[in-house]
Order: sequence, then C-alpha cells, then structure tokens
Amino acid sequence: MDLELEGKRALVTGASVGIGRAIAARLAREGVKLAIMARRGALLEELASEIAAAGGTKPAIILQDMMAPDAAKRIADAALAALGTVEILVNNAGGSRPLPVDAEEQRWDEALTLNFHRPRQLTTALLPQMVAGRWGRVICITGKSEPDRINAAFAAKAGIHSWAKGLSREVGKHGITVNSIAPGRIISEQILRLYPEEERKRHAAAEIPVGEYGQPDDLAVLAAFLASPLARYITGTVIPVDGGLRRYQF
Repeated sequence: MDLELEGKRALVTGASVGIGRAIAARLAREGVKLAIMARRGALLEELASEIAAAGGTKPAIILQDMMAPDAAKRIADAALAALGTVEILVNNAGGSRPLPVDAEEQRWDEALTLNFHRPRQLTTALLPQMVAGRWGRVICITGKSEPDRINAAFAAKAGIHSWAKGLSREVGKHGITVNSIAPGRIISEQILRLYPEEERKRHAAAEIPVGEYGQPDDLAVLAAFLASPLARYITGTVIPVDGGLRRYQF
C-alpha cells in the first residue's frame, strides 16, 4: 500500500532506540524527511547512517535533554531550521516512573514534566505552522490504562489521552489529526533489562493472546499509517498495540 507519505517532513522524539527508532526507520522507508531527537548522539548517528545507506534522506539530528527548562522550544526551533516545516510530530520521548505512595513532589514534577508537559509544549510550538499549512499529524506514544501500581508515567500518559482528545476537536478543521498509540509489552531496552526471557515467555503465554511480546515495528506500522493522508478520518483515538493484553473492551 502506498501511504502517500513521500516528501512529508516529520520530527520523531526519543528516536535513538526501541519504538522511536522503529517509527523513524519506517517513516524513512516511506520517503519521509526526518529530524530525529534524543539524548544519545552516537545512536542517532547510527540510525541516520542506516537510513541514508538504505536510500533515504539522512535525517537531521537534534541532541536534547527533555528535562531542560526550554527543551520544547529548542527542539521545535531545531526541527524547523532543519526541515523548513514539520507536518508530522511523533511524541515518543518519555519514561516509566514507578513511585511509592509517599513520593516526594519533586519526583512527581519530574515525571509529569517528561511525560505530559514536554509533549504538550512541543506540540503547541509546532501547531501554528501546521495550521498555516492546513495539514498535520500529531501521534503520541503513551501507555497502558490498567495500572498495577503507582507509576507517575501512567498518570501523565492518561493526561495525554485526555489532552490529545480535546486538542483533536480544536484542530480538526485545519486538516490536523491527533492520535495516541498505547503500547503493550513491546521489546525495548527497559523490557530486556527488567524482565528475563523466561519471565517474558511465562507472562506472554498466560496473558497475551498472540503469545509473545511485540516488536517495535509492530507499533511503527500503525504510526506510519496514522501519519499518512490515508488516515485523515481517524482522530482523537487511543489505539492499543498489545497483542490483546488489555482486558477492557474499548
């Protein structure tokens, strides 16, 4: 299927590894010109070289710590300087933040800044030029809605779901869609570090109908579709990619 993405321009945050890297690589294969952002420059350089070697346009690299006070503005400015315009924004950067019941406020502030405020601020910074161009795609990589403990990232991602839904109603008239993708157990550095292979196998057999943990590209293919002109009538959604792990029906 031709996703009609050739020549579009995208910014992918958290692109050095895992889901973000897979989304960037998938968009590049569809002919998208990229700016890729993360903290680890060597991994971004490696990805950029792989994309160029495969025949794509070498992405612009943006090194940025999302926790810097003016991170959103710096990232937006750098992406616009490199690409001229950003038509597709993939808000992927973030991180799990399990906390005790009595966690200090500073730890909550850090988690909410990383997982809620920075994606919101970056989107807000890039929206005016999407509105001017009468076209845009905002895709937020979020998280599960069935918390098994207190995790500040889950709370922040639930906030993203609500904010993104509200935003979709404001910007739809400008040809802009806003959607969230909620990953299940997708293989990543964190998954490999926290869950040994035998534990992954036991959990997948017991809880995941398709019987295995997902690969980053299982999610990247959906992100590429949502980024495309073909997905013009899909907005305000939260779409799980979890092999059937979630038990709720909608």
